[in-house]
Amino acid sequence: MTRFNEYDQYDGTGLAGLIRERKISAMEVCEEAICRAEEINPKLNAIITPMYDNARNTVKYYDTGAPFSGVPFLLKDVHHALKGYPMSSGSRLLKNYVPDYNAEIVTRFMNSGVVIIGKTNTPEFKLAYVTEPEAFGPTRNPWNTEYSSGGSSGGSAAAVAARIVPIASATDEGGSIRVPSSYCGVFGFKPGRGRNPVGPDFNEEWDGMSYSHIISRSVRDSAAMLDAVSGIENGSPYGTVKPEKPFAEEVTIDPGSLRIGYYTRYAYGMKPDAECINAVSETCRLLENLGHRVEEISPDYNEDELAMYWSIIMIGNETALVDKLVQTFGKPEVKNGLELSNYALYCVGRKMKALDFVKAKRNWRKTGLAMSLMMNRYDIILTPTLGKPPVLAGSLRPGKSDIRSLKFLTSAAGRILLSSKKVTASIMEELVKNTIKTQMPFTIIANITGQPAMSLPLYWSTKDLPIGVQFIGRYGDESELFRLAGQLERAKPWIDRKPPAS
Repeated sequence: MTRFNEYDQYDGTGLAGLIRERKISAMEVCEEAICRAEEINPKLNAIITPMYDNARNTVKYYDTGAPFSGVPFLLKDVHHALKGYPMSSGSRLLKNYVPDYNAEIVTRFMNSGVVIIGKTNTPEFKLAYVTEPEAFGPTRNPWNTEYSSGGSSGGSAAAVAARIVPIASATDEGGSIRVPSSYCGVFGFKPGRGRNPVGPDFNEEWDGMSYSHIISRSVRDSAAMLDAVSGIENGSPYGTVKPEKPFAEEVTIDPGSLRIGYYTRYAYGMKPDAECINAVSETCRLLENLGHRVEEISPDYNEDELAMYWSIIMIGNETALVDKLVQTFGKPEVKNGLELSNYALYCVGRKMKALDFVKAKRNWRKTGLAMSLMMNRYDIILTPTLGKPPVLAGSLRPGKSDIRSLKFLTSAAGRILLSSKKVTASIMEELVKNTIKTQMPFTIIANITGQPAMSLPLYWSTKDLPIGVQFIGRYGDESELFRLAGQLERAKPWIDRKPPAS
C-alpha cells in the first residue's frame, strides 16, 4: 500500500478539503490513520479499543457534504457512548459493558462526517488529572514517554499530538480537556454551559460541571466542530444564546484591542512553578505586542474553597454513580471491581449530608457572581492552565501508607469512623490536597461558573515539554475566545511542532 506521508501536515479541516476535492480518497486517509495508530500507539497506549474494521466500513458511506467528511476520529471511552461498542469508563468493572444507544454528542460527531477508528484511554470515571487506569495502564506523553499525558482526556490528547488523528472527543469536569492539552501541546477548548449536549444519560452530569467537545491541533477544527455539534438537546436543563455568526468564521476575525486580566498567584497554598509563570509572562508580552491591554489582577475568590466545593459536588455525583453500580452488580463485585481510591470516595460520599451539597452549590453561585462582576472590567482572563509542568508517569500513584488508609476507609471500622463529621471533613481536606495540589489546576473555576475556556500551547519548558496557558471568556461568549485564539495561532504557530513520538 502506498502511504499518505503528508497526512500529518493537515488538520481535520484540511483533510476534509482534500477528500472533498478528490485529491485523495477517504479510504486512503483512513488507512493512513490506522497505520499510524498501529505504529505509534504501542509507545503511548492512547487507544484502548481499536475499531479499524468499523472505520473501513464506515468510510465507504461517508457524507460528502459534511464539514469533516472522511476525517479519522477517536472517541473518549467514557460518557461518549457508541451503540454496539464497549464503553468501560476506564474501569475493570465495566470492561464488558456495551451500550445499546448513542450519546447525543456522538450522533452529532458522526453527522459531522468523521470516521471513528477507536476509543481512547481515560482514568476510571474521569476522576484523575493523569490517565493511568488500573484497567488499561498509563497513557504516555508523546513529547517524552517517561511523562504522563495528563487527564482525564489523556488518551485523546496524546493521539492528537502524535498525529494519529487530527481531532478526538474529550470531556471536561475540572479541566479534563485543558489539562491534557497543556501536557501534550495541543489546543483544548471547553465550551460554556449549555453549548454542547451531554445526554441522554447525563443531562446535568456533575451538576452542570461536565462539558463535552474535542481536542485538536488547530483552532479552526475546534470552532468548526462546535458549529457542527452545538445546540440544545432534549431534556437539558441548560441552554445558551446562539452565536451571531459561525464560530469557524470568528477564527479569522481580528479581535481588536482586548482588556485582559491575568494572574499567577498562589493557589492551594502553593506557588506556581517558575516555568508556568514564565509561560504567562511570555504570553502577556505577545498580547501587548498584538495591541491588547494587559493588567495583573487578584480575583475575589479563594482557590482552596473552590476546590472543596468542587470536590463535594464531584463526590456526591460519583457516589450516586457507584450506588447505581451496586444495585446492578452487588456491593462485593463493585468493591473488587473498582479502583481502591474511587471505592473509598464512595464510602466518604455516603456519609455526606444534603446540607453539604446545597451549601456547595450556593457558594458556586457566589463565585459565579464574583466572576461576572470581574468580567465587566475585563474581556478575557489569562492564567496558567496548570501550576506545575507535566509529571512523570506513575508518580502520582498512591503510596503504601495511602493504600493502607484507603483500605481502612472501606472497612467496617472505617465506615464507623466516617460517621464523625469532623473526621469526614479532615478526609475531604486530605482528598483536596492529594487530587488538586499535585497538579494545581487553574481550570476548576470555569467548570463551576460555566464560562468557556481554552488552553493554548504557546510555551515549552526547558525540558522541551509543553506548558499551556488558559484563557477564560464571558459566559456564553465562545466567539471572543475563538477570535483571540485565531490571532495567537497566526502570531505564534504551533501546529508544525511535532513531538518525538509521532
